[in-house]
Amino acid sequence: MTDVPSLRLNPFRNAPNLLTLARICLAPFLVSTILDRQFTLSFYLFIAAGLTDALDGTLARLLKQRTTLGEYLDPVADKLLLSTLFLVLMHMGLIPVRVTVMVFGRDVGILVVAAILYAAAGRREFTPSIFGKANTLAQVAAVAAVLLNQLTAARWVAEVRMAALGATMVLTVVSGLHYAWVVSRRVATPAQGSTAARERL
Repeated sequence: MTDVPSLRLNPFRNAPNLLTLARICLAPFLVSTILDRQFTLSFYLFIAAGLTDALDGTLARLLKQRTTLGEYLDPVADKLLLSTLFLVLMHMGLIPVRVTVMVFGRDVGILVVAAILYAAAGRREFTPSIFGKANTLAQVAAVAAVLLNQLTAARWVAEVRMAALGATMVLTVVSGLHYAWVVSRRVATPAQGSTAARERL
């Protein structure tokens, strides 16, 4: 009889998933420090969250610990953290309302459409596209620059902040349109058993 490794029985126990869960757990602490205007602490907590995001994917590849849970949990953790921070920073008057509305609206729209497609057709093979990854990177840069701008009046920080927010707006629109285009193609094409032609969102 072959023993089954405990990691396969409990995906919560592998290191990449634990890092992703740690990122989710950091969200309320980040929100609290921002609301208390403890920007030094909030900046370092955000850097820590970013490190967990970089490490979980790297460890999953190196340790060969990819799991279905991790594939779903990682993007959810990113959206939960970033969307929440955009809302809080908007509330604090540190990020323009229009940027937050675009970011939050896109994320909610994607989650709703993905849920509908899964419920209606069992489609769940949605993976990030280059546009989605670039948008996430721009959002991370924007939040980091906004927090850092509260710690220093250096001109380059203000310029990075403006550039990152502008890139976030552009990439939110582009990635949202790309997502809509891919979804429209999938809806028009009956689902098949083969996964060779999967589109990347």
